[in-house]
Amino acid sequence: MVGEVHISNESSSLTNPTNKTTTAPLHHLPILHPHSLYNLISPILPFQLHFYPPLIITLHFILTHQRFLIMAATGESQPAKHQEVGHKSLLQSDALYQYILETSVYPREPESMKELREVTAKHPWNLMTTSADEGQFLNLLLKLINAKNTMEIGVYTGYSLLSTALALPEDGKILALDINRENYEIGLPIIEKAGVAHKIDFREGPALPLLDQMVEDVKFHGSFDFIFVDADKDNYLNYHKRLIDLVKIGGVIGYDNTLWNGSLVAPADAPLRKYVRYYRDFVLELNKALAADPRVEICQLPVGDGITICRRIS
Repeated sequence: MVGEVHISNESSSLTNPTNKTTTAPLHHLPILHPHSLYNLISPILPFQLHFYPPLIITLHFILTHQRFLIMAATGESQPAKHQEVGHKSLLQSDALYQYILETSVYPREPESMKELREVTAKHPWNLMTTSADEGQFLNLLLKLINAKNTMEIGVYTGYSLLSTALALPEDGKILALDINRENYEIGLPIIEKAGVAHKIDFREGPALPLLDQMVEDVKFHGSFDFIFVDADKDNYLNYHKRLIDLVKIGGVIGYDNTLWNGSLVAPADAPLRKYVRYYRDFVLELNKALAADPRVEICQLPVGDGITICRRIS
């Protein structure tokens, strides 16, 4: 059953304190649901790591890989699995989402974006990537508004960044902010091969200090056509307070993950993972604030994990 931990009473492949190893048949190895494993180890985790998504994503990746290896070895049939690594669609039908990808997204996906998507799929944190349909949406949106000067907060391996760079004119610019250059450099060779690396000004480090500097300098006020935010959810409102001055009137800010795994309407006692529950409150607060902000027009779309488009009007 989902959420249960299945542990055989027989010995598994673990090294004991005497350095002697006992081995159990492969089908007796424990198959842990990610929720179950997390509940088991959370008491020994430092508090801060309860809310560190890459840790949970990595655990989920390891467990999923373990499960499929065991199923393959034992001949157990594998359940239907979405083919899009990093799948975050809120559609209840995976078949319908796959239809969208195969009919409208993949056939039009630039070769460089396909290559970066496939490279990112091999990374243990691949669930952090922008989905292919959202990448297509952003690319088209940027062309519709004739964006030229843009900003992206939260880059990861650069799938959405590449989508943006391909949409901008030759002299377009992207200020890309992320705390992890190593992840960005995974996608950088593909971005360079696509001929758009010259459009990107990557800055490593927290975004808020740089945004504060830009807000203090009047020359940056109203200077951005488009800003995309896919970063730490507990700072989304802090970002918005600053970005509203930096985006031009008529310009657009896009906030990603504003439906947050569909958890926003979950009952109070729903068995959510701790980081999902923790960030849910911040996303709820953001959505409430955006809906009441008279300076923007908004549209919340169930694309990817939810994206809210804000057009500054005053």
